[in-house]
Amino acid sequence: MNPQHAASTRRRLLKGVGVTLALPFLQSQSPVKAAENERKLAPESDGKPRRAVFICNNLGLHMPYFVPEETGFGYKPSPYLEVLGDLRKQMTVFSGVSHPHVDGGHAAEKSFLTAAPHPGSGSFRNSISVDQLMTESIGSQTRIPSLVLSANGGGSLSWTRSGVPIPGQESPSKVFRKLFTSGSPTEVREQITRLQQGASVMDMVMSEAKRLRGDLSRDDQQKFDEYTTSVREVEQEMVRQQEWERKPKPQVDAKEPDDIRDQADTIGRSKLMYDLVALALQTDSTRLATIMAVGWFAVPPINQVTEGYHTLSHHGKNEEKLAQLAIIEKQHLSILRDFLAKLAAVKEEDDTLLDRTMVLFGSDMGNASSHNNTNVPAVLAGGGFKHGQHLAFDKTNNEPLSNIYVSMLQRMGLPIDRFGSSTGTMRGLEMQS
Repeated sequence: MNPQHAASTRRRLLKGVGVTLALPFLQSQSPVKAAENERKLAPESDGKPRRAVFICNNLGLHMPYFVPEETGFGYKPSPYLEVLGDLRKQMTVFSGVSHPHVDGGHAAEKSFLTAAPHPGSGSFRNSISVDQLMTESIGSQTRIPSLVLSANGGGSLSWTRSGVPIPGQESPSKVFRKLFTSGSPTEVREQITRLQQGASVMDMVMSEAKRLRGDLSRDDQQKFDEYTTSVREVEQEMVRQQEWERKPKPQVDAKEPDDIRDQADTIGRSKLMYDLVALALQTDSTRLATIMAVGWFAVPPINQVTEGYHTLSHHGKNEEKLAQLAIIEKQHLSILRDFLAKLAAVKEEDDTLLDRTMVLFGSDMGNASSHNNTNVPAVLAGGGFKHGQHLAFDKTNNEPLSNIYVSMLQRMGLPIDRFGSSTGTMRGLEMQS
């Protein structure tokens, strides 16, 4: 193919019914691992719904206060883990884990759920996040395929198959209305009409796209096929949402929350998101959620804290800064405990909601003071695993964090044995019989 013509083709636009849709950049890319490049469906197993929640605190935790000195079952809890109380029996603590080749300090948060290497480089290209891989399999079973939330600043943990970030919703009141507030009959009809029109537009765009495919090289055709598959999925989602619009939303006793305007209040804003996720799971409005908790520079509204959260994370081992940092980080674990307790209190037949929900809490940051991305904190709760232990791995040659993701994917029912930089499932993490 003529290079000039190829470049022109890549810039061509698909037009239909008053809309313009840009084509992707069509050029041979580094291959995505097979497990991430194939859409796999979770088979029907025991008929029990499986769920997953992923939470990231982008400033991490002070690891000497978090990691227990003892390993295995019956370990003596660290000062931070004491906050979690009896819920430690329903979780596994990991140390000596990280994503190989994921570096760049704060940039590493982009790869927390993808494990894509070198997120700080100029040529970085992300891949699908583990939650969205699950969404492709089970997302169609609920009104909301997945909840992507941000407690601060609009950051996101979730990335599409083509490496595009899914914006995190940061208004609890808007999320509540999306989950539980039904429109009037007129509003419902208008929304269905908009969805029908959108699906029709996407259908015409696909027809135009088919005519362009023959002008592309073989490599570009593969990329183009991935793109048109994504377009078709958007169309199918619009059709699916039409059916959900005709169904009443679940009724809950909770009131619509007031948004917290103070961005420094990371704890308060995170707690609102935890509460919404608990309600969404309990009503089966979704089975997948991510929460990004971003530490702010301003001083948080917490007693005995006089410096900004981000500033305190750069403690340089200063005892006064560490004391204030511990107050904030213990509150993070306190609201995590409350969230897990809510899930554990909800009965589902012979199980609890927590038994059927995998909750991963962790960070891309192992040491925020030095912007180090190895030896990151990670806790997995619920989901039907054998818990109550501390799994410790080599601090100088970390176990891939993605191994936990593979274990979670398999627990979800997906026939996957690789994800990101994984070498298999997580050693020592076993499912309950």
